[in-house]
Amino acid sequence: MRTSVIGYPRVGTLRELKFATEKYFRNEISADELQYTAKVIRKKQWLIQKNSGLDFIPSNDFSFYDTTLDTAVLFNIIPDRYVSLGVSVLDTYFAMARGYQGEAGDVKALAMKKWFNTNYHYMVPEIDDAIEWKLVGTKPFDEYEEAKAIGVETKPVITGAFTLLKLLRYVGSKTAEDYIEDVIKVYSHLLEKFQKLEVKWAQFDEPYLVHDLSGEDLHLFQTLYKGILSSKKDVKILLQTYFGDIRDCYKEVLAVDFDGVGLDFVEGKNTLKLVEKHGFADNKILFAGVVNGKNIWKNHYKETLDILKRIKGIETVISTSCSLLHVPYTLKNETKLPEKYTRHFAFAEEKLIELEELKSLSKCQETKADVFKANEALFQGRPDCNNVDVQERVKKISDSDFTRIPEFSVREEIQKEKFNLPAFPTTTIGSFPQTADVKANRTALRKGEITEEQYIAFNKEKIAQCVKEQEQLDLDVLVHGEFERNDMVEYFGEQLNGYLFTEKAWVQSYGTRCVKPPFIWGDVSRINSMTVKWSTYAQSLTKRWMKGMLTGPVTILNWSFPREDISLKESTYQIALAIRDEVLDLEANGIQMIQVDEAALREKLPLRKSDWYSEYLDWAIPAFRLVHSGVKAETQIHTHMCYSEFTDIIKAIDDMDADVITFEASRSDLLILDALKENNFKTQVGPGVYDIHSPRVPSVEEIKRALNKMLEKINPEKLWVNPDCGLKTRGVTETTASLKNLVDAAKELRNAEK
Repeated sequence: MRTSVIGYPRVGTLRELKFATEKYFRNEISADELQYTAKVIRKKQWLIQKNSGLDFIPSNDFSFYDTTLDTAVLFNIIPDRYVSLGVSVLDTYFAMARGYQGEAGDVKALAMKKWFNTNYHYMVPEIDDAIEWKLVGTKPFDEYEEAKAIGVETKPVITGAFTLLKLLRYVGSKTAEDYIEDVIKVYSHLLEKFQKLEVKWAQFDEPYLVHDLSGEDLHLFQTLYKGILSSKKDVKILLQTYFGDIRDCYKEVLAVDFDGVGLDFVEGKNTLKLVEKHGFADNKILFAGVVNGKNIWKNHYKETLDILKRIKGIETVISTSCSLLHVPYTLKNETKLPEKYTRHFAFAEEKLIELEELKSLSKCQETKADVFKANEALFQGRPDCNNVDVQERVKKISDSDFTRIPEFSVREEIQKEKFNLPAFPTTTIGSFPQTADVKANRTALRKGEITEEQYIAFNKEKIAQCVKEQEQLDLDVLVHGEFERNDMVEYFGEQLNGYLFTEKAWVQSYGTRCVKPPFIWGDVSRINSMTVKWSTYAQSLTKRWMKGMLTGPVTILNWSFPREDISLKESTYQIALAIRDEVLDLEANGIQMIQVDEAALREKLPLRKSDWYSEYLDWAIPAFRLVHSGVKAETQIHTHMCYSEFTDIIKAIDDMDADVITFEASRSDLLILDALKENNFKTQVGPGVYDIHSPRVPSVEEIKRALNKMLEKINPEKLWVNPDCGLKTRGVTETTASLKNLVDAAKELRNAEK
């Protein structure tokens, strides 16, 4: 057997690309210097993969921001508003990714959404009727030749034609079907170029095939590839799927002239059954995704080899289940975690070793091999992971623990009288800019350079400044700024039993934004209160209402690397009970508004609608209710959700029974509004009025236009005014200017409504 990976992380082992790109944004380095950093990263990673013994090494999986955006730019899917800026090709690309505000013009960024069921975010390409499909870029070819020059044969990776058409945002009159001939033409030109370069294998990523597919979808897929593959000549084409099984199109895929088909045996719960029931094509190679590309636990060789034995007789390549983009680079950078823990983990580089070991074991009597015996011993048990008290508490959860009393309409009237807020109350989502001095203070504490008392005093000073600034801006509901928090999940995990933390296990979330997800090692419980001292201090500084800020249990789970030895439901309920304790502590200490963010609610939602409730929503929504069901009627519960598509689960979101929900909405042109109206959304709501992931400052008129659009679909008494996400990553100057315009817009709207 041979081995393959679908893709590799790309920000650099120590986030070199992130830092170089951000320097470029600040005009501290040139485009040539940025390109040099990128080239160094690519070379290092190709050689690591080659030296591991990997047989199929990807290229063009590198990106400065996002590979879906790369594909759109490659094929000239660039809206005119970006072209008309007249800036360089690279700066046009970044304008699409993060917006632009300068001498050349003022444009918003493209929409950004979750990449299927992951914490990675992709840029949504936008197409109008005037755009002409053509192959205008050279990136896949340049990177193939770049690897070839250092002795590495690669398989160029590109977003597949079907998935690209399904992910596009159509803003003109044309639909996907209207572009079939154009798409066939540009992908055929791509293959012609690969042919000239003597590319042996090319990988077309088609993750959209794991969704529920209609007859029209299947026809579109078949038509596209019948045309595209007629141009492949000597280039072998791998159709790569991931994040589930292709039960709706398995036979149809095998009937198309692909040379290899990649299937996910980890998240694809029906993949093995499909192969055993229907067989596989004799003229195709099966790329079997048996090594989990999304989690950090070591592969259980016995289980994986059992799968490979069941498909014996099929020419098979051992592969990852998805791109390794979703896991950290290497365990080599982790020096503080004891070996009793690290021996259970495999990051990207370690997964290359697993692939090589599985290849060797598949050729011998594995039970006699030392590497097999060592692996089997790992799965006989893990230290420090069980807490009987936590397990018993979860078992004692009753139906009443999921129900808040009184019902929403009664609470709404009680809270309206208690808080006495003006029409269109203004607030923020929670965090304020994490400036260099804030980060330095945290680092100094970690290194032992300052005392705990000095650390707290510094943060209290920052909180006081933040509260004063919000009062000067005349915001109605305030936050403390979260200067003590490194990350909205890691901060809580550090104060919970059952978690492990790394030093440099960074994972790309989008663009230059990286996160360091904690690991859920064992049963989770709260040790002490986690936020009370900060929230109560902030409330003591003002007579305005101060929100207590928490992260919800589903988001904490989804933005951690979860356990695989217990169910996601049980793990989430453990976390929910810990956050419930914190909610009740905040309330007992006088915090009357409490925001429990569920930014990642949709992240593990199954890609097939038929599985939504049975496999996820039936426990994810109750987990949130478990958090807040014990508070008094006059305590107002807020939550926040961002960067995903919520329109099709609006009813489930309303069932969370929060009092106020804020959504990311600015990048999606407020498309969520129709769903709110159609579902008679009862919860008070604050769709974000401007995009905080862009450095541009929205004008008062721009915000007013957004608010007036909201009022066409939302009852004025239920509308809140807020940015679309936290302000942690923004600069101080742009934050102050944006919030001033936000408050001014809300006031002008109030005056107009009188």
